[in-house]
Amino acid sequence: MENYNEIDDILAEEEFVPVVFQKAINGVKIDESTEKGYIEQGSKTELPFWLARELHMRQAVSISVPACFNQKTRLEIQADAACVDLRSRCPYFYEFGSKLAPLCDKTIGLLLPYAFRIRYKKILHKAHAIAFAAASKFPTLLTREETSLYEAAQSSMAAFKKWRAGGPRLQRASILGRKRKPAE
Repeated sequence: MENYNEIDDILAEEEFVPVVFQKAINGVKIDESTEKGYIEQGSKTELPFWLARELHMRQAVSISVPACFNQKTRLEIQADAACVDLRSRCPYFYEFGSKLAPLCDKTIGLLLPYAFRIRYKKILHKAHAIAFAAASKFPTLLTREETSLYEAAQSSMAAFKKWRAGGPRLQRASILGRKRKPAE
């Protein structure tokens, strides 16, 4: 965990990933199905990413691609990334994907910038062109990272409109208004 104090970083690492145990482990009770107190080699379960990563680094588990990055999602993103509801799949799609890619599937690393590049254009367009009330459905499709971007763009546009409507204009500094005597 790079940013221990960042709540978004902590929540991104709470996403569950499917794992397969490469070793038998004693003295562990992950859920009610492991009443025996040990996990057999080859057992499949889902663990929070932070735990799965640590176990993967110790070569105790292999991490599989979670549903939010499966082939169906990839095909939908390739068809029209701007219309895919990424929030329902994973609220921290980009951050989680960037942490997951090196551990299980490097092609996730190619999918993330592709999806973001296409969605970025639509986010800025919607934030600048649509009235606040009319855009109520659109933000429900955005990930947490995209929601922050959308809100920043809306705030920027509102400040620009306020400035254009008669807010404080740029003025010459008062010190520049005085004429100086030429140096002799």
